[in-house]
This record gives sequence, C-alpha cells and structure tokens, in this order.
Amino acid sequence: MKILIAEDDVVSAKVLQIALESSGHEVVTTDCGESAWAAFDAEPVRVIVSDWMMPGLDGLDFCRQVRARPKTDYTYFILLTANHTGRENLRKAMDAGVDDFLAKPLDREAITMRLRVAERIIEFATQLRQLKELLPICMYCKKIRDDENYWHGVETYISQQTGSNFSHGICPECFEKHVKFRRH
Repeated sequence: MKILIAEDDVVSAKVLQIALESSGHEVVTTDCGESAWAAFDAEPVRVIVSDWMMPGLDGLDFCRQVRARPKTDYTYFILLTANHTGRENLRKAMDAGVDDFLAKPLDREAITMRLRVAERIIEFATQLRQLKELLPICMYCKKIRDDENYWHGVETYISQQTGSNFSHGICPECFEKHVKFRRH
C-alpha cells in the first residue's frame, strides 16, 4: 500500500518511513503540509500519516483539504500527536476528518495495528463505492430505481444525475431493423 507521510521532524519521519517500508509499504515522505498536499493532489494515496503541528499548513488543515478534494477515493488519515493532547484537541481533529491517532514517540506495533484498521476501512469503502455504482434497472421497461425507491426513465435519471441533455438519432443497426423497410 502506498502511504504519504507529512512530518517536519526529520528523525520522526525517518523512523516512520523505515517502519512502513519494512512492513512492505511504498512510502512518500514530505516535510510540511504544503508539500504533502501537493504530493496528494498530484497522486492521491489511500493512507496518510501526518504530524499535527507543522509550519504553514498543519495536520488538521491538511486533513480538511484531503476531505474536500472532489472525486477522490476514501483516504484513511492518521494524525501524529503528543501524549499530552487533550480531549478538546482530539475532538477538533475528529471534526476535521481525522480517522486515527498515533502518539509520539512512535511505536512500531501501534503503527502496524493502525494500518490493519486502515486496510479494513479502505476495503469497506471500496466495496461501498462499488455497490453505489450498481444501477438497479428494470429488465423489461428499462426504468432505473433511485435512492428513494422511485423508478425513472433512463433519460430522466441520467439527466437528473449528470445534468446531461439528450439528442435523439437512429443508429445504423436500428435504422436497418426498424426504419428502412417502412419507407417502401
């Protein structure tokens, strides 16, 4: 799994990188929130481990930007914290979209456990997205059922979901089958 690290402390970043790589993960390491965002925006990853306190863009703002990025698969966001982090700060982190926390100094077993949870959550998110992509369509009349259990014609449904407008024509196969012989 590809993991993005955002950590301005060189020693902590290296410890985390070594732990992740020795567990078989591909790691991209950045030293501030801005460069982490640039790396994520260029190539989204499924797991981020970010320090909370960084110069410029901190971990919470970075998480908010990740959550606000449209059309991105779910990213599991782990925030590195000091042991003295209070409940109010943890609540702020959860409100920002943080999924989990890792206390400093880093513990290899704790990292492994968090990543196992991340893998499960990512798998669930992938399965949910696949289910949402299924389109319940009537095999007879071709109407499509929406989330409120109402049935709509294909054109109506697609227009509502995408804003697309339709123009009508006849494909060559249907012309041969339905129109050509009626002209004679």
